[in-house]
Amino acid sequence: AAFIVCKVMVASPYTSGVSIIKMTFKILRQRYVLGDSAMQQMAQSHFLDAKNIVLAGVKALTVHDTKKCETWDLGTNFFIREEDILTQRSRVEAVYSHIAELNPYVQVNISAASLDENTDLSFLKQFQCVILTDTRISLQKKINDFCRLQQPPIKFISSDVYGICARIFCDFGDQFEVSDPNGEEVKEIFVQSITKANPGIVTCLENRTHGLQSGQTVTFKEINGMSELNGNTHQIEVLSPYSFSIGDTSDLEDYTHGGIVCQIKTPKTVCFESLEKQLSNPSCLIADFSKPEVRSQNCMNVTLLVNEELVRWLSRSARGSLPPLAAAVGGIASQEVLKALTGKFSPLQQWVYIIIIFFFNIFVCRGDRYDALRACVGRSCVGCGAIGCEMLKNFALLGVSLSGKSGEIIITDPDLIEKSNLNRQFLFRPHHIQKPKSTTAAAATLEINPQVKISARLNKVCPATENIYSDEFYSKLDVVVTALDNVEARRYIDSRSVSNQRPLLDSGTMGTKGHTEVIVPNLTESYNSHRDPPEEEIPFCTLKSFPAVIEHTIQWARDKFESLFTHKPSIYNKFWQTHSSAEQVLQVKMKSRESLEGSFQVIKLLSRRPAQWEDCVLLARFKFEKYFKRKVSSLFWQSPKRPPSPIEFEFKDEFSEEEREAINLLERAISNNIHLQTTPILFEKDDDSNGHIDFITAASNLRARMYSIESADRFRTKRIAGKIIPAIATATAAVSGLVRIVAGYGFDSFRNCFFNLALPIIVFTKPAEVRRTQIRTNLLTFSLKLAMQKLIKPSSEKKYVDLTVSFPPESDGDEDLPGPPVRYHFSQEDN
Repeated sequence: AAFIVCKVMVASPYTSGVSIIKMTFKILRQRYVLGDSAMQQMAQSHFLDAKNIVLAGVKALTVHDTKKCETWDLGTNFFIREEDILTQRSRVEAVYSHIAELNPYVQVNISAASLDENTDLSFLKQFQCVILTDTRISLQKKINDFCRLQQPPIKFISSDVYGICARIFCDFGDQFEVSDPNGEEVKEIFVQSITKANPGIVTCLENRTHGLQSGQTVTFKEINGMSELNGNTHQIEVLSPYSFSIGDTSDLEDYTHGGIVCQIKTPKTVCFESLEKQLSNPSCLIADFSKPEVRSQNCMNVTLLVNEELVRWLSRSARGSLPPLAAAVGGIASQEVLKALTGKFSPLQQWVYIIIIFFFNIFVCRGDRYDALRACVGRSCVGCGAIGCEMLKNFALLGVSLSGKSGEIIITDPDLIEKSNLNRQFLFRPHHIQKPKSTTAAAATLEINPQVKISARLNKVCPATENIYSDEFYSKLDVVVTALDNVEARRYIDSRSVSNQRPLLDSGTMGTKGHTEVIVPNLTESYNSHRDPPEEEIPFCTLKSFPAVIEHTIQWARDKFESLFTHKPSIYNKFWQTHSSAEQVLQVKMKSRESLEGSFQVIKLLSRRPAQWEDCVLLARFKFEKYFKRKVSSLFWQSPKRPPSPIEFEFKDEFSEEEREAINLLERAISNNIHLQTTPILFEKDDDSNGHIDFITAASNLRARMYSIESADRFRTKRIAGKIIPAIATATAAVSGLVRIVAGYGFDSFRNCFFNLALPIIVFTKPAEVRRTQIRTNLLTFSLKLAMQKLIKPSSEKKYVDLTVSFPPESDGDEDLPGPPVRYHFSQEDN
């Protein structure tokens, strides 16, 4: 049995139980997802659980298990090694050191005491949450009833993987308060107008969408005219994407201008029933909307008309375990633990079943580490991927690309391991910092399964490395699995995979959200077949003169950092590389009045080059006057644009600096032998000692003060300026198990997935079929030949070229939609 009790107790560190343990240590990007309040609550919690919980950062964790390590465990538990089986170690002893080293700030305890229907459960009172895995239903009922009787109730979660089926159950007590149902940032919308009517209608400025929903609560600030609205709360009714009503405003003053609508998050109370009641009348989250019949199949404890084929598959595979499915369940269950402890995000009510029905063959146990997998898939081959370390862990457990076989896992990453990576990538440890990610991950993967054949590379996959990752390289691959963090890289890999007719598995996460996509050439749409909405950019005039929100001032400060410490020093160095000395510039160029591009900018930098610390202070003081006092000009402002107010420096003796003439400055430089080179500084967000984020925070908040904008702390500034994507280990584990492809099976076997663990929502859908457009073959062939002759000269080395055929957009004003790459092979006639 496995518990997480907060002190979290986890019973049975087995399959999904171990995945749950892993999650607890991934702190920094997780902090952007959960917030400080939730992080503090977790830091005071005690659990009975494992991996995921440790990565999340709870105070204490107790892992409980009574069984010895078996060969079977090697295929399901990535912390158990072959020597543990030879020495007959208990599973809880084998995993203890691995769990403890994930997060030195979490107190990890272990227990191997007997736990059955006769056990006195009073020891559970020390925990805030209990998680059970691999536990008899009778014992689950008993522990659940005990947890419900406590004041406050101990949060109860149970999860299990039975071969191709998995399920999770949650019970957080009769009344559980959720402080933040969705975890999204609070919206602030600028007001264009408010009608004086019943109901009053609020229209957003410049037809910007408000993104609100009926029934939500808002408040107002900075309203001119209807000032009675400021500070009061109103429940809204959405009328359109650009407007909503707020109730009777007919007795208020006339609206004149300005104002901001601020969303207010309203806590909600969620009611749970006991496991006993839910077994009779279950509440289920439906995951696969492509199978409407699943609703009647999910709850197999209920007396319903059950699909016989499903029962047959379940009974034959129940003892086995699919590692990716266990990873997904571990991630989802761990997210429920965080909800139970923090009250943030909507909890699961109360069951979720995930059923992976794809194929089944009769198997025979061979006594090796893959028997648990054979129980699910027989002798067929399955390839499952994930993100980064999670993906490699799944590959190792699945036995993908074993030594002595023809297969091979090839991983590549040009980056080195940073300290911030330790919070998200569980294969890395502190002593790995500044070592290559790919080689370190490969070595850690071999510790999980020494039989895997894996090759680590350091090259970035991009157009510049096509001599390495050539068409010949792609032709030798069976499948491409990506774990990328930007759209352009995804588009490039997609085009290379499709043009070389190789299946691609794409996945990604952002906070509690995640997606997986299966791309099979000639069967499914490719990644390039659809376009995400372009990222909204901040207009230059807004950054320069009309900031309205803190994001504007942070971007302004980020731009100033680049200008002051990177761009200008680079120009300065380039100038003096071209011109050997200041004397040459002075005598030959400037005194002869010859034009010298960039000379005055360089002279200006030279004049202010500090020679000692005091000079740096003087320069900073001058910049303060320039940016926060003298630059406040007399532009015309109109609501909702905010007029700036100059900031007076707080010291009484103000510093003033006069501009010196260029020739005098150069003469001084010559006489003092000033060194003419500088060192440009590249922005680095992860080094807290370099002052980069501190500079941006101070400059941004000073500018925000000028424009009466609420300031941001250093933590929030770092996320915005560094463009940090919020991440949490639970979503990473979930997405790693949900991306899958079945080799040798048809279109109906594939599933894409989208989930948001905060709500929670899990949606499996069939991929969209590839779009086929009939083109007049003769005309196309003739046109291509003419184009090839004019644009590309064939040679003995160049046998073909990849072309992209674009199609007209579905809506006016949209970009052309590129189709998948078409490989045009040159013929002898072309030559």
